[in-house]
Amino acid sequence: MSDLRTRWTRAIDDELPAAVTLRHTVHADPRGSGDEEDTARLVTEAIGAGEGVRVAKTGRAIPLPGGAGPGVALRAELDALPVLEGTGVPWASRNELMHACGHDVHLAALVAVARAAVRVGVPRPILALLQPREETSPPGALDIVEAGVLAEAGVSTVIGAHVQPRIAHGVVSAVPGPVNASTDEFEVTMHGQGGHAGYPHLLRDPILALSQLVVSLQQLASRRIDPVFGAVCSIGRIQAGTAANVVPNSASALGSLRLMRAKDRERALETLAEIVHGTAKAHGCTAELKVNPCEPVLDNDPALAAGAQRWLRHGGFAVDDQFRSFGADDFAHYCGGATRGLMLFVGLGDTAGVPSLHDDRFLPRDEAVLQVAHALVAGYLAAVDAEPG
Repeated sequence: MSDLRTRWTRAIDDELPAAVTLRHTVHADPRGSGDEEDTARLVTEAIGAGEGVRVAKTGRAIPLPGGAGPGVALRAELDALPVLEGTGVPWASRNELMHACGHDVHLAALVAVARAAVRVGVPRPILALLQPREETSPPGALDIVEAGVLAEAGVSTVIGAHVQPRIAHGVVSAVPGPVNASTDEFEVTMHGQGGHAGYPHLLRDPILALSQLVVSLQQLASRRIDPVFGAVCSIGRIQAGTAANVVPNSASALGSLRLMRAKDRERALETLAEIVHGTAKAHGCTAELKVNPCEPVLDNDPALAAGAQRWLRHGGFAVDDQFRSFGADDFAHYCGGATRGLMLFVGLGDTAGVPSLHDDRFLPRDEAVLQVAHALVAGYLAAVDAEPG
């Protein structure tokens, strides 16, 4: 296995220049969630192992030749975000979308890994999984799981690697157990009695009620959930009114609820409803609450995490075994059901003020392609160690 890793990573070095060029091409011409067909075709052609199977409408599952036994899927995401790029590089996005979450890096790394794997031969089958709609709901990963794509391909393990500016450069995080939060999006519409702003005693102000609700919802995280495990409840949008002197009949807000333990989720949603309707009643209003379940907790397989730590150290990486994030990822759907999953986080934080994920200035260096590729190899080797086949 050590010899395989050496030969594989050397072959990846040979593939790296073309992979970086592909990264620039994908970055310059991104596609949004559900519209990834062009990107999927481009990456599939770069892998050069056939057209594969169409998955989740615009994705691809590409089996690579060689190996026997339970398969290992290596996953990369196809979609970009509705962000207007502000990096100013020559290969910046030419449209109103941006790969501001590193998916261009992940795709290029997967291409390098896949092409190198075909060259050197690997002991277990690899499925290159080009997954659409990671940035939206319903997510592409759920479609793939429910369609039985992985089961049909004989896949027992799914490996992913994600760039992460909150981790130092040269460090890869391989953490057992929960590493990303569950997330539920919700919309609240507060209904009151609008009218003239100069006669508030005759009205039931939905903006006042909604403002109080935004503040009150913070107790959901700080007072209702065990702080050792935590919760995050954030409001991302508020809409109300048309004029300064007119109190509207309704006001609405969009938010998200995130938790790190699956068993806290039901209680938190019940508490959310209690606070929404209780606050509305206290202000003489009524409220509608709609909840859109998005992702479960991303729960890394402990054996895979331990194995990846060993192989990462073998490859010269410093290893973090503590990093967790209240970000969410639909990779969670690959974990703990019919397949085991491992999400690795590859550090980018080598300078002060590194822009965050989803920032219009977020732009990993090209060397991140190689680092993500090595992380995927470590995950694959861990899967073989954990389940020799």
